Amino acid sequence: MSGLMITFEGGDGSGKSTQIALLAGRLRSLGHEVRTYREPGGVAPGDPGERIRDILLDPVHVELGVRAELLLYEASRAQLVAAHYRPALEAGAIVLCDRYADSSVAYQGYGRAVLSVEEVHELNRIATGGLVPDLTLLLDVDPAAGLAQAALAGMDRLEAAGLDFHERVRVGYLRIAEAEPGRVKVVPRSSEASVAEVVWRHVEPLLARLTP
Repeated sequence: MSGLMITFEGGDGSGKSTQIALLAGRLRSLGHEVRTYREPGGVAPGDPGERIRDILLDPVHVELGVRAELLLYEASRAQLVAAHYRPALEAGAIVLCDRYADSSVAYQGYGRAVLSVEEVHELNRIATGGLVPDLTLLLDVDPAAGLAQAALAGMDRLEAAGLDFHERVRVGYLRIAEAEPGRVKVVPRSSEASVAEVVWRHVEPLLARLTP
């Protein structure tokens, strides 16, 4: 595949959406084709992934079990990989994703602390068909600060899971970064502009891989 896949990870309230928008704008200004996605989700209202997102994030679904939760995330991911990520990458586009497989490891593996991390990795492999990002940017944020930011927009089912849960999620993310330092780059919390510049320093060297 001739494109690039860059994923953004981090706890709730870490600023992923803002940084994706900033990076997408910068890349487009340089003439690159950029496609942005979020997980779970689709690309239009009514897409299967959007319907799954509604189930997963609606606080009313408190009875949803951990295995069911994980499988729903993987179903949404599998659809995005097949219908959007791979075609975009094959077309030479830069794909920016707000969450990907690492989120399931951190949230359903470390956060829920019910399923083993190995189980989550295996389901990720099946859902993605082995598609691994070229770069993952982990926007690190203190869970309490991140939840306070997220609460301004109203908490969804995952955000409302409690501080202990989100602290385990952060530990999971940092362990992922420690295990894969070549792919996963930790970006400490700072001002919006400072984070954007750190993000760019990691992204810019990859652009040489793109076919002119």
